[in-house]
Amino acid sequence: MPYSLAIFDLDGTLADSFPWFLRTINDVADHFNFRRVKDEDIDELRHASSREILSRLEVPLWKLPAIARHARRLKAEAAAEISLFAGVETMLRTLAEHGVQLALVTSDSEANAREKLGEAAELFSHFDCSASLFGKPAKFRRVIRRAGVEPGKVIAIGDEVRDIEAARAVGIACGAVCWGYAAPAALRALGPDHVFERMDEITDVLCQIRRVG
Repeated sequence: MPYSLAIFDLDGTLADSFPWFLRTINDVADHFNFRRVKDEDIDELRHASSREILSRLEVPLWKLPAIARHARRLKAEAAAEISLFAGVETMLRTLAEHGVQLALVTSDSEANAREKLGEAAELFSHFDCSASLFGKPAKFRRVIRRAGVEPGKVIAIGDEVRDIEAARAVGIACGAVCWGYAAPAALRALGPDHVFERMDEITDVLCQIRRVG
């Protein structure tokens, strides 16, 4: 079935923010009094789910809103350090030219997202930002309603286990990218509908599906 709407995550999917995250996480840990991340912890955490990460770092759920607000402020200050992955704008323009509506659902603020996207922000029809760690399903549903698209014609594309879980919670297809925060093996283990190893595979798959349809 052809996809009429593609919902993208931002960090780790379109924006190369993982290096910034690694430079920043221990300052945030000290500020909010949770476990620091050691170099030897990184690979294990990339294979873990969001809840497992919170448990291992001893982050209480009640602190998450404050941590998210703090992280958004830090990202705004570091905007110049975070760029889009190579090929993102070409990929987004190709999808838009083939009639795929584009939406962005992210934990970042809309202002930060638009700054990171630059001119590519104009390609998006829908923004639903400042999502909580486990709040993406509700935002997916809201975007789908606004877009007026049947769930069966929607795909969510992200780089974390929670992106796959959120897509499945609302009954839409999920695509996982291999260049973001989570380890590709952790994503493949969940059996997403599509696994993208290169940026141009997104357009190859979505545009080919539309041509077949």
